[in-house]
Amino acid sequence: MIQRVLVVDDDKQIVRLVRSYLEQAGMSVLTAYDGESAMHAIRRERPDLIVLDLMLPERDGWEITRWLRADERLADIPVLMLTARVEDSDKIHGLELGADDYLTKPFNPLEVVARVKAILRRARGGLQPAHVLVSGGLRLDLDQHTVSRDGQPVDLTRTEFALLQALMSQPNTAFTREELVEKALGYAYEGMERTLDSHIKNLRKKIEADPAQPRYIETVFGVGYRFREEQP
Repeated sequence: MIQRVLVVDDDKQIVRLVRSYLEQAGMSVLTAYDGESAMHAIRRERPDLIVLDLMLPERDGWEITRWLRADERLADIPVLMLTARVEDSDKIHGLELGADDYLTKPFNPLEVVARVKAILRRARGGLQPAHVLVSGGLRLDLDQHTVSRDGQPVDLTRTEFALLQALMSQPNTAFTREELVEKALGYAYEGMERTLDSHIKNLRKKIEADPAQPRYIETVFGVGYRFREEQP
Protein backbone atom coordinates (compact mmCIF):
# COMPACT_ATOMS: atom_id res chain seq x y z
CA MET A 1 0.00 0.00 0.00
CA ILE A 2 1.44 3.39 -1.04
CA GLN A 3 1.94 5.75 1.89
CA ARG A 4 0.56 9.28 1.47
CA VAL A 5 2.57 12.20 2.85
CA LEU A 6 1.41 15.81 3.12
CA VAL A 7 4.25 18.32 2.75
CA VAL A 8 3.41 21.77 4.14
CA ASP A 9 5.77 24.72 3.57
CA ASP A 10 5.34 28.26 2.21
CA ASP A 11 8.60 27.87 0.27
CA LYS A 12 7.52 26.23 -2.99
CA GLN A 13 11.10 25.29 -3.88
CA ILE A 14 11.42 23.28 -0.67
CA VAL A 15 8.07 21.63 -1.31
CA ARG A 16 9.16 20.63 -4.82
CA LEU A 17 12.48 19.26 -3.52
CA VAL A 18 10.95 17.21 -0.69
CA ARG A 19 8.12 16.02 -2.94
CA SER A 20 10.59 14.83 -5.59
CA TYR A 21 12.64 12.77 -3.12
CA LEU A 22 9.60 11.27 -1.39
CA GLU A 23 8.05 10.29 -4.71
CA GLN A 24 11.33 8.68 -5.78
CA ALA A 25 11.05 6.65 -2.55
CA GLY A 26 7.67 5.36 -3.70
CA MET A 27 5.34 7.61 -1.70
CA SER A 28 2.33 9.61 -2.82
CA VAL A 29 2.78 13.28 -1.93
CA LEU A 30 0.17 15.96 -1.23
CA THR A 31 1.18 19.60 -0.82
CA ALA A 32 0.02 22.77 0.92
CA TYR A 33 1.60 26.21 1.24
CA ASP A 34 -0.24 27.74 4.19
CA GLY A 35 -1.86 26.65 7.43
CA GLU A 36 -5.48 26.87 6.32
CA SER A 37 -4.88 24.83 3.17
CA ALA A 38 -2.96 22.29 5.23
CA MET A 39 -5.85 21.84 7.67
CA HIS A 40 -8.32 21.39 4.80
CA ALA A 41 -6.04 18.80 3.20
CA ILE A 42 -5.65 16.92 6.49
CA ARG A 43 -9.41 16.76 7.01
CA ARG A 44 -10.12 15.80 3.40
CA GLU A 45 -7.28 13.39 2.67
CA ARG A 46 -6.18 12.14 6.11
CA PRO A 47 -2.54 11.53 5.07
CA ASP A 48 -0.34 8.85 6.65
CA LEU A 49 2.22 11.47 7.73
CA ILE A 50 2.68 15.25 7.66
CA VAL A 51 5.96 17.06 6.98
CA LEU A 52 5.15 20.40 8.58
CA ASP A 53 6.95 23.74 8.51
CA LEU A 54 6.50 25.86 11.64
CA MET A 55 6.48 29.35 10.15
CA LEU A 56 3.42 29.36 7.89
CA PRO A 57 0.96 32.02 6.72
CA GLU A 58 -2.50 32.11 8.36
CA ARG A 59 -1.89 29.29 10.87
CA ASP A 60 1.54 28.19 12.03
CA GLY A 61 2.81 24.67 12.54
CA TRP A 62 2.40 24.79 16.30
CA GLU A 63 -1.28 25.65 15.97
CA ILE A 64 -1.82 22.92 13.40
CA THR A 65 -0.10 20.31 15.60
CA ARG A 66 -2.14 21.39 18.63
CA TRP A 67 -5.37 21.15 16.60
CA LEU A 68 -4.36 17.78 15.17
CA ARG A 69 -3.61 16.17 18.54
CA ALA A 70 -6.89 17.46 19.99
CA ASP A 71 -9.01 15.77 17.27
CA GLU A 72 -9.65 12.09 18.07
CA ARG A 73 -10.13 11.23 14.38
CA LEU A 74 -6.77 12.73 13.36
CA ALA A 75 -4.63 12.54 16.51
CA ASP A 76 -2.65 9.47 15.44
CA ILE A 77 -1.27 11.06 12.24
CA PRO A 78 2.52 11.37 12.69
CA VAL A 79 4.15 14.80 12.29
CA LEU A 80 7.72 15.56 11.20
CA MET A 81 8.45 19.23 11.86
CA LEU A 82 10.67 20.84 9.24
CA THR A 83 11.76 24.36 10.08
CA ALA A 84 14.48 27.00 10.03
CA ARG A 85 14.04 27.62 13.75
CA VAL A 86 16.97 25.99 15.52
CA GLU A 87 16.47 27.08 19.12
CA ASP A 88 16.21 24.19 21.57
CA SER A 89 13.11 25.77 23.12
CA ASP A 90 11.31 25.58 19.77
CA LYS A 91 12.24 21.92 19.34
CA ILE A 92 11.12 21.04 22.86
CA HIS A 93 7.85 22.94 22.43
CA GLY A 94 7.13 21.10 19.19
CA LEU A 95 7.80 17.72 20.79
CA GLU A 96 5.66 18.58 23.80
CA LEU A 97 2.78 19.41 21.46
CA GLY A 98 3.07 15.90 20.01
CA ALA A 99 5.41 16.12 17.02
CA ASP A 100 7.08 12.79 16.30
CA ASP A 101 10.34 14.23 15.06
CA TYR A 102 12.06 17.53 14.26
CA LEU A 103 14.44 18.46 11.42
CA THR A 104 16.00 21.89 10.91
CA LYS A 105 16.80 23.72 7.68
CA PRO A 106 19.03 23.53 5.74
CA PHE A 107 18.55 19.79 5.47
CA ASN A 108 19.61 16.85 3.36
CA PRO A 109 16.50 15.61 1.48
CA LEU A 110 17.77 12.05 1.86
CA GLU A 111 17.55 12.49 5.63
CA VAL A 112 13.98 13.72 5.28
CA VAL A 113 13.19 10.49 3.42
CA ALA A 114 14.96 8.40 6.08
CA ARG A 115 13.05 10.10 8.89
CA VAL A 116 9.72 9.74 7.08
CA LYS A 117 10.34 6.03 6.43
CA ALA A 118 11.32 5.41 10.06
CA ILE A 119 8.23 7.20 11.41
CA LEU A 120 5.94 5.30 9.04
CA ARG A 121 7.62 2.04 10.01
CA ARG A 122 6.93 2.77 13.68
CA ALA A 123 3.35 3.68 12.79
CA ARG A 124 2.95 0.21 11.26
CA GLY A 125 4.29 -1.33 14.46
CA GLY A 126 7.37 -2.88 12.91
CA LEU A 127 9.74 -2.87 15.90
CA GLN A 128 8.79 -6.07 17.78
CA PRO A 129 6.42 -9.02 17.52
CA ALA A 130 3.05 -8.34 19.10
CA HIS A 131 2.91 -9.00 22.82
CA VAL A 132 2.42 -7.28 26.16
CA LEU A 133 5.22 -5.83 28.28
CA VAL A 134 4.52 -5.39 32.00
CA SER A 135 6.60 -3.92 34.82
CA GLY A 136 5.06 -3.01 38.15
CA GLY A 137 1.92 -1.02 37.39
CA LEU A 138 3.08 -0.16 33.88
CA ARG A 139 1.60 -2.12 30.97
CA LEU A 140 2.47 -1.72 27.27
CA ASP A 141 0.23 -3.63 24.85
CA LEU A 142 1.77 -4.00 21.40
CA ASP A 143 -1.36 -5.58 19.91
CA GLN A 144 -3.55 -2.64 20.79
CA HIS A 145 -0.74 -0.04 20.83
CA THR A 146 -1.78 1.16 24.30
CA VAL A 147 -0.04 2.00 27.57
CA SER A 148 -1.56 2.09 31.03
CA ARG A 149 -0.23 2.94 34.49
CA ASP A 150 -1.98 1.38 37.49
CA GLY A 151 -4.91 0.57 35.22
CA GLN A 152 -5.28 4.11 33.88
CA PRO A 153 -4.66 4.77 30.16
CA VAL A 154 -1.65 6.88 29.23
CA ASP A 155 -1.61 8.79 25.94
CA LEU A 156 1.79 8.65 24.23
CA THR A 157 3.01 9.94 20.89
CA ARG A 158 4.31 7.32 18.46
CA THR A 159 7.89 8.30 19.26
CA GLU A 160 7.30 8.07 23.02
CA PHE A 161 5.67 4.67 22.56
CA ALA A 162 8.60 3.42 20.47
CA LEU A 163 11.14 4.61 23.05
CA LEU A 164 9.23 3.06 25.94
CA GLN A 165 8.86 -0.19 23.99
CA ALA A 166 12.59 -0.29 23.28
CA LEU A 167 13.45 0.29 26.93
CA MET A 168 10.89 -2.18 28.30
CA SER A 169 11.90 -4.88 25.83
CA GLN A 170 15.36 -4.99 27.42
CA PRO A 171 14.85 -4.07 31.08
CA ASN A 172 17.80 -3.25 33.32
CA THR A 173 19.96 -2.65 30.22
CA ALA A 174 21.81 0.66 30.02
CA PHE A 175 21.51 2.20 26.55
CA THR A 176 23.59 5.04 25.24
CA ARG A 177 21.51 7.75 23.62
CA GLU A 178 22.70 6.63 20.20
CA GLU A 179 21.80 2.98 20.90
CA LEU A 180 18.35 3.89 22.18
CA VAL A 181 17.54 6.06 19.18
CA GLU A 182 18.76 3.38 16.77
CA LYS A 183 16.73 0.66 18.52
CA ALA A 184 13.51 2.65 18.86
CA LEU A 185 13.52 4.95 15.86
CA GLY A 186 15.66 3.08 13.37
CA TYR A 187 18.15 5.83 12.61
CA ALA A 188 20.56 8.27 14.23
CA TYR A 189 21.09 11.94 13.40
CA GLU A 190 23.17 14.91 14.45
CA GLY A 191 21.83 16.69 17.52
CA MET A 192 19.64 13.75 18.52
CA GLU A 193 20.70 13.87 22.18
CA ARG A 194 18.66 16.96 23.04
CA THR A 195 15.70 15.62 21.07
CA LEU A 196 15.90 12.28 22.89
CA ASP A 197 16.19 13.98 26.27
CA SER A 198 13.02 15.96 25.49
CA HIS A 199 11.12 12.78 24.63
CA ILE A 200 12.34 11.09 27.84
CA LYS A 201 11.30 14.13 29.85
CA ASN A 202 7.82 13.97 28.32
CA LEU A 203 7.63 10.20 28.90
CA ARG A 204 8.50 10.61 32.57
CA LYS A 205 5.77 13.21 32.99
CA LYS A 206 3.25 10.69 31.69
CA ILE A 207 4.32 7.41 33.32
CA GLU A 208 6.11 8.41 36.51
CA ALA A 209 4.32 9.34 39.73
CA ASP A 210 7.20 11.73 40.44
CA PRO A 211 9.17 12.61 37.27
CA ALA A 212 11.91 14.20 39.40
CA GLN A 213 12.52 10.80 41.05
CA PRO A 214 11.71 8.33 38.27
CA ARG A 215 10.66 4.83 39.20
CA TYR A 216 10.90 3.32 35.71
CA ILE A 217 13.19 5.28 33.40
CA GLU A 218 16.51 5.85 35.10
CA THR A 219 19.32 8.12 33.94
CA VAL A 220 22.64 6.29 33.79
CA PHE A 221 25.09 9.12 34.22
CA GLY A 222 27.77 9.22 31.57
CA VAL A 223 25.90 6.62 29.51
CA GLY A 224 22.22 7.24 28.79
CA TYR A 225 19.05 5.57 30.06
CA ARG A 226 17.84 2.29 31.54
CA PHE A 227 14.39 0.86 32.29
CA ARG A 228 14.22 -0.56 35.80
CA GLU A 229 12.09 -3.70 35.84
CA GLU A 230 9.61 -4.31 38.65
CA GLN A 231 7.43 -7.31 39.35
CA PRO A 232 3.77 -6.72 38.48
